[in-house]
Amino acid sequence: MKLTLENLAGHLKGRLAPVYLLSGEEALLLGEASDAIRAAARAAGFTEREVHFADRGVDWSGIRAAAGTLSLFGDRRVLEIRLGASKPGKEGGATLAALAEAAGSDTLLLVLAGRLDRDAQTSAWFKALEQRGAWLPVWEIDAGRLPQWLAQRCRRVGLEPTPEALSLLADRVEGNLLAAQQEIEKLALLVPPGRLDVVAVLDAVADSARYDVFALGEAVLAGDAERALRLVEGLRGEGVEPTLVLWSLVRELRNLWEVRHGAGGGGRGGPRMSPSHAAALDSAGRRAARFPFARLSARALRADRMIKGRLEGSPWDEILLLSAEFCGLRAPAAPLQRRGV
Repeated sequence: MKLTLENLAGHLKGRLAPVYLLSGEEALLLGEASDAIRAAARAAGFTEREVHFADRGVDWSGIRAAAGTLSLFGDRRVLEIRLGASKPGKEGGATLAALAEAAGSDTLLLVLAGRLDRDAQTSAWFKALEQRGAWLPVWEIDAGRLPQWLAQRCRRVGLEPTPEALSLLADRVEGNLLAAQQEIEKLALLVPPGRLDVVAVLDAVADSARYDVFALGEAVLAGDAERALRLVEGLRGEGVEPTLVLWSLVRELRNLWEVRHGAGGGGRGGPRMSPSHAAALDSAGRRAARFPFARLSARALRADRMIKGRLEGSPWDEILLLSAEFCGLRAPAAPLQRRGV
């Protein structure tokens, strides 16, 4: 039987399988799924839990012997085998197959593994576990699905995020769901239930960062290069995340694009602009027809990839160059990107 994260909760309301195999590399989702299975097992009377870490050099015969020992009090138990990224090998595979066969009314076998490749999925031990119970592959949340995942998590704690708030959250936590969950839990403590906008997200980061990134946006719109570069260096020195600084620049680039195409600007669910900020956007809008949007977008993409470790280089240096070009200064051309970088 094959399960998914979406149908796991419904499955656990019914009769439990004797064997569960969970595999994947996303620690948060893997942990939540295994916690749900353990909770359902406790509710079904499996009150003991026995854990074995099957890393390299593990004594599989010892695990089999321990598994065959009856509980001192005759309690039903969860037998948990943690493979991690290790492969069980011939002896381990035989042990897992034997444990799966022995699982039943008194023992629930729970096996946690890393990502299982095609060879692992065609192995005898894998087939033995899947035939006796259920396999739940846990896949990573890619960038395209991350905003929806964040929105669902926010709603669980009573928050209704705006599109711009989701965009900022996604930029800050992409590739790290543990960090994403921590951010949402922090927001739930700091923000009243209801609408979650980008100001609230920025407030949770730091008030000083919030005002400085908006000031940076105003400076680049006004073409004030000296002030903009000073603000970037100040934010860098204060330890503000480069993701947050880049977000503010991309936001203004998007606002200016909307002004150029007659869509207003600043109305994407974000905070209301100050009069001086609105005036700077209006002034920048008058020169938007000759604005180098393609070059600035490419520069912003380079900075984003550097932040995420997908491209070598300093994201702060790239942000400085982006700010300078935004203000109308000429900067060295960004190297061409290779596909897939």
